[in-house]
Amino acid sequence: MKKPLTMEGQPLSKKRDDFKSRRHFLKLGGLAVAGSGLLLYSCIPEDEPFAQQRQSEGDVFDLGSGDLGILNFAYALEQLEAAFYTRVLDGAYWAGASPIERLYLEDIRGHEVIHREFFKAAINAVAPPEQVLPELEFDFSGVDFSNRDSVLSTSILLEDTGVAAYNGAGDLIDLTLYLQLAGKIVSVEARHAAALRSVYLPGFTEFAGDDVVDEQGLDVARRPQTILQEVGNTGFIVTPFTANNLPTE
Repeated sequence: MKKPLTMEGQPLSKKRDDFKSRRHFLKLGGLAVAGSGLLLYSCIPEDEPFAQQRQSEGDVFDLGSGDLGILNFAYALEQLEAAFYTRVLDGAYWAGASPIERLYLEDIRGHEVIHREFFKAAINAVAPPEQVLPELEFDFSGVDFSNRDSVLSTSILLEDTGVAAYNGAGDLIDLTLYLQLAGKIVSVEARHAAALRSVYLPGFTEFAGDDVVDEQGLDVARRPQTILQEVGNTGFIVTPFTANNLPTE
């Protein structure tokens, strides 16, 4: 059954000084990126470091607050994208698609798997296992993987959403290293979106259409809470988790 997205509680936005320690920096700096539904409950006290943050009672995972929450937020999105493209490559549309579309989707799938595994490793480097978002279950029954329109329109939706998500979360990140890595990842997500728009949408300018690039030439940005609501409305994410403590400013 598809899960509706709900949000309860007040987000917390205190910066985490412990995240700026040399130990955490070196742990994450040693990680390499090779290549290039939801039920949202809890209160994690603001003054607790990652290793001491507590999950909400019950079996529902909370993304957490501060940089940990943003990392888990990004990890959820990358899990979704990796799972989707894995299904695409198992589908009849991809098997019979044009060579260029097959190549695009195969490369994008590879990138999304790398992103997913990067965030999994990054969070495990700075937080105990109970603070790492678990592997999520997905429901793609609303996507016809034998149909080009269904696959490519969903692909564009996910890539545009990913770009807007990273853009909207950037100024919520405290540690400069994380911000730099997020910037590298969002640039790849934007390349995915542009490539897919170019092969699917009509016209020669849709790779940077007015729906994703504003009049100042800037990409769309949306806050994590908005992104989670939008993703929840797709019904793709089945596993319930909460996002009550994500930073908002």
